[in-house]
Amino acid sequence: MPAIIKAAAAAGARWAGYVPVRLPLAVAPIFERWLERHHPLRKDKVLNQIKSIRQGRLNDAEFGSRMKGHGLLAGHLGELFQLGCRASGLKRQMPPLSTASFRWPSGSQLELFG
Repeated sequence: MPAIIKAAAAAGARWAGYVPVRLPLAVAPIFERWLERHHPLRKDKVLNQIKSIRQGRLNDAEFGSRMKGHGLLAGHLGELFQLGCRASGLKRQMPPLSTASFRWPSGSQLELFG
């Protein structure tokens, strides 16, 4: 992960965030077939690691935990991400949003397509 963080910083990123992979209902079988086709020897390991951070499932839809994961591997991923951000000079938090540049549209939105 640190290499991708370093590349993001080199490309001009000022902050970074991450979400451990989660496989919602329709996505899980597609991903499993992809693993079977392209990485059959790694399939079980990859799926088991996802399950280890998702409390034994491939998806965790619960608010608050779906963005972080649980367990030892999730903790290690978080630490690795923080180290990469620190080494690359990226902030962990998104800067405050501003509406200063927002302008109300002058006409109908349909004019955008005409």
